[in-house]
This record gives sequence, C-alpha cells and structure tokens, in this order.
Amino acid sequence: MLLTDDAPIREQRPYHLAQWAEQAERSVLRQMIDVVSRPDILSFAGGLPALELFPQEAYAEAMARVLHDDARALQYGPPYKPLKEQIVALMAQRGVSCTLQQVFITTGAQQALDVLTRLLLNPDGEVLLEEVVYTGMQQALAPHGPRILPVSTDLQEGMDVDVVERWLTTGARPAFIYAIPEAHNPLGVSLSAERRERLVGLAQRYGLPIIEDDPYGFLSDGETPPPLRALNEEWVFYVGSFSKILAPALRLGWIVAPEALAPQLTVAKEACDLESSALTQRAVAAFLQAGHLPGHLSRLREAYGRRRRAMLASLAQHFPAEARWTEPTGGMFVWVALPPGVDTVALLERTIAEEEVAFIPGHAFAIPGCQANHCLRLNFSNATVAQIEDGIARLGRVIGEWLIRD
Repeated sequence: MLLTDDAPIREQRPYHLAQWAEQAERSVLRQMIDVVSRPDILSFAGGLPALELFPQEAYAEAMARVLHDDARALQYGPPYKPLKEQIVALMAQRGVSCTLQQVFITTGAQQALDVLTRLLLNPDGEVLLEEVVYTGMQQALAPHGPRILPVSTDLQEGMDVDVVERWLTTGARPAFIYAIPEAHNPLGVSLSAERRERLVGLAQRYGLPIIEDDPYGFLSDGETPPPLRALNEEWVFYVGSFSKILAPALRLGWIVAPEALAPQLTVAKEACDLESSALTQRAVAAFLQAGHLPGHLSRLREAYGRRRRAMLASLAQHFPAEARWTEPTGGMFVWVALPPGVDTVALLERTIAEEEVAFIPGHAFAIPGCQANHCLRLNFSNATVAQIEDGIARLGRVIGEWLIRD
C-alpha cells in the first residue's frame, strides 16, 4: 500500500508536545511525493517547474556579481530596497498599484501564508476554505485548530461566492478567506471576473480579509481578470512568489498588505527567521535589474502552454467518456473527476504497478469532512510533450480497464 489511514504508533516520550504537534501528520501529498518520485516512474504528481527552463546561467552571473561586489550580501540586514522596488514594478504588471511600504519580503510564499495566518487568526477561530485546496495552507492553519467553513468550487468559474455569502449572512465571522483566483492549485480553474468582483465586495461589506495566493498569475496565457488586490487594497493581502517564475530553491516570496500593518507583520516575520536571505534578495534583484525576466516568462508561458495543450488533447483522446476535467489557461495543473465509485488511491497503486505512471489522488487536497476520493491532480509543467502523450495514454488505459472490471 502507498498510504494507510491508520495513524502511526507514537513512541513513548519523556516530554509533552503541544496538542497540535502530537496530532500532526506529514501531509498526504508529501507522503505520496516520496513514493511517486522514483526515477522509473513517469510522474504527473509533483508541482514542479521544468528543470531545463531554470535560468541557470543568468542567475549564476547575478549571484557572482553580488558576491564579488557587495559583502553586505553575507551580512544581517533589512529587506533589500532594490528588490522591493522590483516587486512594485512586477505588481504593476499584474495590475496592482502598491508602494514600497506595502511590500514585505518573505522566505517563500509558504512563510507568507504562515505569517498572515498568525497575524489574523485567533486560536479556535473560523476560516473560510475551499473544500479542495492547496495543502500548504492547511498545514499553516493546523497549529491554530480553527473551525473550517467549507466552500464549494465550480470547475468552470471557480469558488462558489454564493456559499461565501451564505456563511456571512447567517452570522459566520471568519478570520479570513483563502483564495487562489488564478490557475488554482490543485483544480486549475481561474475565478471568473464577476465572481472576483462579488468576493471583494463581500470582503468590504463584512470586514473579511482575503489572503490571495498568486503563484501562477505570471504564467497565464492572454488576458486574465485582475487580481483581487487590484480591486481592493484594504481587505486583500496578496501573496507572491519567485518559486514558479524563477526557481523554488530560492525560497523568496512577498506579501502586499496595508502599510498600517507593517509593525505587526515585521514582528511576525522576525519570529520565524529574523530575515530572509540577504544574498538571495540581492541576487534576485540583480537578475531582475539586468532585464532577464520578461524573456524568461515568455519562454515559460510558451513551453507550459504547449505542454498544457498536449495534456488536454491527450485526455480528450484517451480518457473514458465518464471522466471530466478542468481546462486551465495557465498554471501547472489539470484536475480530473472520475465516476464517484472510483478510489483514486487504489487506482494510483494499480497505475504504478501496471504502467509506471503517477498522479496525486484528490483526497490529498480535501479539507476534513470533505471528499475528493474519485478525483486526481495531473501536473503538466514537468514533463515533455512526448512524455505527456505517452503517459496519459497509459493512464487512460488503466482507468478504462478499472471502469470495466470494477
């Protein structure tokens, strides 16, 4: 078995842990990644950028220049102003106007989610969360033990804002709502322009902070609706990241938040790691200053778009008629819904054994009390077109046989 629902036996300890730590488990997603990342497996499982598209040479030049010219890159120091200036310019490209004082550098977007959660959420508070959502947000919430108010998601238009409004009009007062409006992880869907307007309107009317997670906004094809932050500066906390547009190992992200919260955000951030790497901040700023990013993003959008289209075409050719899937315009993921009786954890075991192809079963992303056992997430960014066409054909074969036999 790849996974078991049985909790591991905990060794006897001479000390007591916090209650949340005693109950904590590694995320199901991370457990699965360990299994499906074997070199003999054709994997659509991870959320990985393509290795061959990393801007190694240009970043190496930027890093070498910084190390040669600026010893402060190896010292403690405040957030690097030139990087914040570059982020302000990047945000303008996404249609968001902000100032240097509203930009907070973080050690990756995951730290940003953790800092904002600690800033906004009291112990045992309430949070609005989609029924199927990024596991990192669920991990950031776990130590606080909140009551999760579930929100369904339409696979064409995104988060069901009617459900959000129903929670609010019936008296719920959550600490915040978490949203991935562009190329949702894991669903691949983007929130429609009309739903973005309504969601921001509800936030303003009820005093509901929105944490907007936007790791994929720079990877979308063509015209996209503006980020939520572009619609409201007071109630939207924007989270950005260099992980998907440069490289995950940089561990560099940012928050755009109201300037009035700068003291609290600074304290929350310092409690985590004092400061993000001065060296990485300067190297990324040098990379951006040299003008490499526009061409790099263009190459990413072209390559990922070609792979995405290949996956969608292969799904249409090889998956059974009973299957349904999202058709993203960017990001890295396609979400597939199979008939309700299919157990995609068992399906994954069969697919690995028979065809050496991997995916992530949907239940890895479901919040407690919600089900996605018949669904699966496919990643298209980290495989070639040929691998996608071959792997989806093999996966479709197993699914077709499953539906016939089971």
